[in-house]
Amino acid sequence: MMHNDRREFIRKAGIGMLAGMGAASGILTGGGFERTTSAAWAAVPGEHGRRWGMLIDTRRCREGCTLCIESCHHTHNVPAVKSPDETVEWMHKEDGRELLGSLCSSTAALPALCNHCVEPSCARACPTDSIFRRTDGIVAIDYHRCVGCRSCMQSCPYGEVSFNWSDPRASLKNPSLDYPTRQRGVVEKCNFCSDRLVRGKKPSCVEACPEGAISFGNLNDPSSEIRKLLESSETLQRKPELGTRPSVFYII
Repeated sequence: MMHNDRREFIRKAGIGMLAGMGAASGILTGGGFERTTSAAWAAVPGEHGRRWGMLIDTRRCREGCTLCIESCHHTHNVPAVKSPDETVEWMHKEDGRELLGSLCSSTAALPALCNHCVEPSCARACPTDSIFRRTDGIVAIDYHRCVGCRSCMQSCPYGEVSFNWSDPRASLKNPSLDYPTRQRGVVEKCNFCSDRLVRGKKPSCVEACPEGAISFGNLNDPSSEIRKLLESSETLQRKPELGTRPSVFYII
């Protein structure tokens, strides 16, 4: 049994490395960008109940505003590491065209985060199954199972998984008592505020946005606000040609 576990670890680690190399070299990316169609938010076969998703209205996102990021990072004790080579981020901003491609006319910085994909390459690459997709669509991390191999980072085509190279607690000035701190040697990323959802609250970034630019809800529910917005708006996803089926959308 031990030998089988070892072989499975090596196999998954290898898959993660290949996926990461392919994305970096363009093998897995067609280089094109497509407008979102209804297939992107259609109910996943065999999945019942909720599939959480997020919609960011780029027209409302105020340039220079970082309240969504600040709220997210404070709520989840994301360390403010000073070294740029060791940055830990759950949410950040990127140039619109770099984020969404040539179909996005905005060059303003737009929010970026884990896409909570239907087909998450990070979960497929993880040799310990510490990253996994929940039945409600959230791609979660079990920090206790993470061995720090970083296969998930190599395989994520969006670069949305961070690694704690040093003790993150040392970089927390005013830690929140509502979410656990992590330790050195583990990865972390956005969790769609699953800790708040169980308490009936919206994600912290949604509540913090003064312009109402971020919507969140059940993609499987045709009557939900997010579905109505998706069906009435022109939207984009990040690198849809990869087939990961992101659950984060952008109104352009």
